[in-house]
Amino acid sequence: MYSFIGMKIKLQLLLPMAFLLAGSNVFAQARFAHSHNDYANNTPFYKAFYNGFNSIEADIFLVDGTLLVSHSDKALEPERTLKGMYLDPILYALRRDTTRHLCLLIDDKQDHRKLLPKLIKELEPLKPYLLSKENPLGRLKILISGNRPRPANYKDYPSILWFDDDLIYPHTQAEWDRVGQVSLNFEKWSKWKGVGAIPEADRKRLLKTVDSVHTNTGKLVRFWGGPDSAESWDTQIAFGADIIGTDKIEQLAIFLAKKSLRQPIIATIPNKLSK
Repeated sequence: MYSFIGMKIKLQLLLPMAFLLAGSNVFAQARFAHSHNDYANNTPFYKAFYNGFNSIEADIFLVDGTLLVSHSDKALEPERTLKGMYLDPILYALRRDTTRHLCLLIDDKQDHRKLLPKLIKELEPLKPYLLSKENPLGRLKILISGNRPRPANYKDYPSILWFDDDLIYPHTQAEWDRVGQVSLNFEKWSKWKGVGAIPEADRKRLLKTVDSVHTNTGKLVRFWGGPDSAESWDTQIAFGADIIGTDKIEQLAIFLAKKSLRQPIIATIPNKLSK
């Protein structure tokens, strides 16, 4: 069902790629696009990938030895496996396109101590493509979010796994080196619903948070749980979010392309901001 072969992907989904614009102003910096809860759209993986998204999200559960993709354990379906929906299509796609880079954000919905060992085994066929300390030119970054280990335990996992962070726990420098990005719940900073201008106090608070993360950790920032609209995307760009997440894949692709604020599909989401 989710095999790449036989899929009729319309070429018009491929939008012109805009390159990073010059200048230090936040509006002159291209943004990475992230497909939030990608499995919930009508063409998982393929729609985001062929719209040039840099990052794709899959929530996973371990059920009877199989990794299944779902937002809730109430909606699990045995045919919706991580391997079939994402790992196999990604392997095929990266073999065909030797320039493409991608981040697969894995939201662990269960005990990471049971789930991550199984994930590591399932990633074995992708090993030549996996970004790691040993393979710094790898074109696929696996970013672990959700129920992840404490920072002190990152060292217990192979370097093919990078970790999402939410600024809750302190880190040593070695632990920060395993962090791929910082992802924050928008609603903890603002209750704005995307109608009219965001309250000035909220805007300043968000701007200060992003600036602090950039300055103190050098990590890129993504917000989740906020309004999913052009007004919100504009606002996130204005306060400096580096990665824009959405459930509206085609709309965000068009929005960023029209504003020439889109990272090219060959761009890697870096683990640290360039100086």
